[in-house]
Amino acid sequence: MPEKIRKVGVLTSGGDSPGMNAAIRAVVRTCAYHNIECIGIYRGYQGMIEGDFKEMGPRSVNNIVNKGGTILKSARSLEFKTPEGRKKAHDNLVKAGIDALVVVGGDGTFTGGLIFNTEFDFPIMGIPGTIDNDIFGTSHTLGYDTALNTVVEVIDKIRDTASSHNRLFFVEVMGRDAGHIALNAGIGAGAEEILIPEEDLGLERLLDSLKKSKASGKSSSIVVIAEGDKIGKNVFELKDYVEANLPEYDVRVSVLGHMQRGGSPSCFDRVLASRLGVKAVESLLEGKSNYMVGLQSDAVILTPLEQAIKGKSEIDRELLRVSDIMST
Repeated sequence: MPEKIRKVGVLTSGGDSPGMNAAIRAVVRTCAYHNIECIGIYRGYQGMIEGDFKEMGPRSVNNIVNKGGTILKSARSLEFKTPEGRKKAHDNLVKAGIDALVVVGGDGTFTGGLIFNTEFDFPIMGIPGTIDNDIFGTSHTLGYDTALNTVVEVIDKIRDTASSHNRLFFVEVMGRDAGHIALNAGIGAGAEEILIPEEDLGLERLLDSLKKSKASGKSSSIVVIAEGDKIGKNVFELKDYVEANLPEYDVRVSVLGHMQRGGSPSCFDRVLASRLGVKAVESLLEGKSNYMVGLQSDAVILTPLEQAIKGKSEIDRELLRVSDIMST
């Protein structure tokens, strides 16, 4: 590690999430506050390999705190998975005089950073940016709160149609390996059932639940499904199964898809990004490396990158119980 950090590089990698721009802004301005240079690295690790760098100052990040996506762009890099690719990236950083890196992304981003540090002893600090909220060591990842608000707003609109036509809607949300979005948005939007990867509801229990809803006088229902739920091969097969077994239901499917990633970040995500960006840079200046900055009990903390990658974010069991009670 260098004796003193004089120039910090910042990149975004993997899937974009609302709040990434706010995090870039925080990193750039914290560097300026401490009188060190900041270099933006475009297109993640691929841009690092190609030397796609740009010097950034406080004014270069004007008016981005409110913007979704990432001004530094994002890309997945197969070349960075090779020793030769990482060597090219390191050579470019050394040539540009960059002493440390702040990487914004998820598990894949952190894994790449950890390997890079192991090979070149290069200081790395991670900021969790993913709407899935599936990273260990933080109660909230950047973009998660915004995605929840987006999903709830859309489900509220879908419920208007469901009520008007006495329909059952299956609403699929993102969450291949974690059901945080489905569980929280489902409760917030008043869903009758919530299907997540962590809990195998089973087809029969789903049918029983829908029968009870019908018997209790509900004329329409919303079922929120995380894309990684194991109850069926996909949401459309689930629709066919329910229609075959409960012909009284008129079933529709809405797959929300990438709209959940976009949009202006919520105030929570903007503030979180600002706090994490400041902590990331100042931790590097204190000589720390190989950590992820995160939020626990409203305090910004450091979690070793290896632990953040290998640890598993747990679903809130209390929320599962709340969901069961609310669907009565």
